[in-house]
Amino acid sequence: MNYQNTLEFAKGLDEQDELKHFRDEFLIPQHNGNDAIYLCGNSLGLQPKSVKKYVDGQLNSWHELGVEGWFHGDDPWLMYHQQLKKPLSGLLGAKSDEITIMNSLTVNLHLMFVSFYKPSGKRYKILMEGGAFPSDQYAVESQVIFHGFDPKDAIIEISPRDGEHTLRTEDIISTIEKNADELALVLFGGVNFYTGQLFDIEAITKATHKAGAYAGFDLAHAAGNVPMRLHDWGADFACWCSYKYMNSGPGGISGIFVHEKHFDNKELKRFAGWWGYGVAKRFLMTSGFVPAQGADGWQVSTSPILLLAVHKAALDIFEKTGGLDKLRAKSKSLTGYLEHLINEINQKHGEELFKIITPTDAKWRGCQLSIICKRNGKAIFDYLAKNGVIGDWREPDVIRLSPVPLYNSFKDVYEAARLLADAIHVSE
Repeated sequence: MNYQNTLEFAKGLDEQDELKHFRDEFLIPQHNGNDAIYLCGNSLGLQPKSVKKYVDGQLNSWHELGVEGWFHGDDPWLMYHQQLKKPLSGLLGAKSDEITIMNSLTVNLHLMFVSFYKPSGKRYKILMEGGAFPSDQYAVESQVIFHGFDPKDAIIEISPRDGEHTLRTEDIISTIEKNADELALVLFGGVNFYTGQLFDIEAITKATHKAGAYAGFDLAHAAGNVPMRLHDWGADFACWCSYKYMNSGPGGISGIFVHEKHFDNKELKRFAGWWGYGVAKRFLMTSGFVPAQGADGWQVSTSPILLLAVHKAALDIFEKTGGLDKLRAKSKSLTGYLEHLINEINQKHGEELFKIITPTDAKWRGCQLSIICKRNGKAIFDYLAKNGVIGDWREPDVIRLSPVPLYNSFKDVYEAARLLADAIHVSE
C-alpha cells in the first residue's frame, strides 16, 4: 500500500474498513472527554461492552438457582466452558478436544511441564529464547531445580546475534540440532513480548521432534493476534492468556492445547484434580483418577464461571468478524501504516530517532511495534501519555505500540505518530 501522511488519508482508510464497526463493541478509555488512543492491547485488551450483560446473566443464575446453576438454567455451569472451544479452536488452529480453558498462564505452564518435561539420563535440558517474559524464565528455572538440576547447566537460552535485536530461525534450528542429544524440551514464545517478533512455530516444532524432544509454546502475545495452526504444525502443547488480544479482562482465564496424539499416552504423568475426571462419572466421586478424554483431562479445579463469562463475551465478538484472517489483513495494514509514519519522522530529521526493532517483514510480526528511542525516551513516552496515547514503556528505552484491528482505527495510528513527532521537540 502507498501510505500517505495525512489525516484525510487515514480517514479514507477507515471509511473503507469493513471491520470498523467492531470498534463500537468496546469501551474506549477517555482522555479529556474524548476517546484515548489506546495502543496497548499487547498488555491488556479493551473491555467489550457485552461483558456486563454476560456476567450479569451468570450472577442472575447464581441468584435464582443457587447450586442448581451447575445443572439448570440457560447455560448450566457444568459444561459452560465447552461453548468457548469452537471460537478458540478457530483462533488457534486446533481441534476442539485439543483445547480446554482453565487457570492462569504460568500455572498452566507448570502443569504442562509435569507431562512434557521428562528428564532422563543425559536428556534433561530445556531450550528457550533469551529474553523470554520473566514468568517463563522463572517457571523453567524452578522446574529444573525441582528435578535436581542446575539452571546454568540445564537451560539453554538463544539470543540474537551481536548487533541484532531478533532471532534468526536458522540460528534457532541449528542450536536445537547442536544440542539434540541433551534436549528434553523446547519452550518458545509465539511472539516475543519485548521485540514483537513472531517465531516460526512450525519449523521449531519440526526441528525439536527430529531431535527427539517435546515442543511447547507460550502464546500470550500470539493468541488472538496472529493465525495459529497448532494441530497441523504438530506442537505438543501450548498455553496462553486471554487478557491481551483476546480482551477477556485483567487476569482473565488461560487455556491449554494438548495435541491429540498424546491423548492415549499412558506414560504421560499429570497432576490430577476432580474437574479433569471424565464428566459422565465425575459425581460418583470414586477413588482412582480416570481422565476425561482430550485436553479436558488436564483440568484440575472447578471452572470459574464469571471469568468464563467475560471470556465468552470477548470470543463471541471474534466469531462475528468471520475469522482471524480478516483481522490479520487489517492488522498488517494498521501496523504497516504506523511503521511508515515512524520511518517518515526519521527521514525528516535525518537520523534514526526511533529504531523499530520488530521485524520489518509483516509475516513475522503481529500488531506490535517495539521502538527504541535514541534519546529522551521516557520523556517522549510521558508526553504521549499526557496527550492521550496509551502505550507501553519497557526499560531502558523501548516504547511498545500495538494497533489492534478490532478496535483501533487508522486515524488512531495517524494521531499517535503525529504526537510522537511533536514529542521530539517537547523533550529536547
